[in-house]
Amino acid sequence: MDAPLLAIENLRTYFYSRAKRAFIRSVDGVSLDVARGETLGIVGESGSGKSVTALSAAGLVTAGPGVISGRIHLHSNGAQRDLLDGLEKYARVTEQDGRVMAVEKDERGWRKHSEALMAGVRGKEIAMIFQNPRSALNPYSTIGKQLVETIRLHTSLKGESEARERAVHWLERVRIDSPRLRFDNFPYGMSGGMCQRAMIAMALSAEPSLLIADEPTTGLDATIQSRIVDLLAQLKTETGITTLLISHDISVIQRLSDRIAVMYGGTVVETGRAAEVLAPQAQARHPYTAALLASIPSAETIRRKSYLQAIEGEVLDTIEVPRGCRFYGRCNRVTEAIRESCAGLEPPLEEVAPGHKVRCWLYPAAGKA
Repeated sequence: MDAPLLAIENLRTYFYSRAKRAFIRSVDGVSLDVARGETLGIVGESGSGKSVTALSAAGLVTAGPGVISGRIHLHSNGAQRDLLDGLEKYARVTEQDGRVMAVEKDERGWRKHSEALMAGVRGKEIAMIFQNPRSALNPYSTIGKQLVETIRLHTSLKGESEARERAVHWLERVRIDSPRLRFDNFPYGMSGGMCQRAMIAMALSAEPSLLIADEPTTGLDATIQSRIVDLLAQLKTETGITTLLISHDISVIQRLSDRIAVMYGGTVVETGRAAEVLAPQAQARHPYTAALLASIPSAETIRRKSYLQAIEGEVLDTIEVPRGCRFYGRCNRVTEAIRESCAGLEPPLEEVAPGHKVRCWLYPAAGKA
């Protein structure tokens, strides 16, 4: 089989809380991969580590200590590179009883080395659509000027006029009305949906190998959300671009993803083909995934005007990560046979069916690890 376009191995990205004098383990041992031409959807509640994983992969985590260990392999244009290669020498981690007590990091040296590694990668090989397009776009520059700059910087089109025509072409492809008129608009003169379309055009205009879409429908009203999802689905069909899609909206994940990774408490708890993991009759499923699916309103609950099923308890505080299963305190499927393991040992991410992995002591494969 071909190597995956992107392979993340044991990624850890931490932040320091001055108020609590402890480390926030935002991404804590995440491993996942994205095959060429597929869309991998990452789903989970706010605070599960989805966006920080994406920002780490794109080299955009600037707050310290940030990424402290791991590997991010990118296979594109016939070459393989580790986007964290050599960065381990800038960070030294002190742990005690499985808990990070101190991180000594040369942040200046790390940042300089990281920028050298990401040169020619960010924007060209890896492009990103952000949650809030208004904050990602330059408010003092027109949409057209920003598009032209991207095209001239990351493609073979260096001339002003040809880059301008290419920019208009991409505005047409993302279905912005009156694209030649919008070309000269500033972001503040456009709606949120238009700004998101412009952001998508800017990301795709560089012809990247990997597109990271971080909550692309957040902050938009329901009608515009649906149109953006339709647009992303059509562009995926037309271009076949490899996509890492982050969302807390399972309906968006279901519509656009080939495979999914479910994250909770800074780690991946389940991964597999979307059609299998999200199927109503799925036999093996992580209790957290089941709880997420149960919380989605259905036609029946709307018709009966019944209450939605909430997930009990609070989202895990990744400062105080328990020794056992991270979902143990909220899980309603714990049995006496596995209670001790759930409370004291973190289960491994093990295969329960071909291509389907679950991090849970309910399944025999976990006990064999």
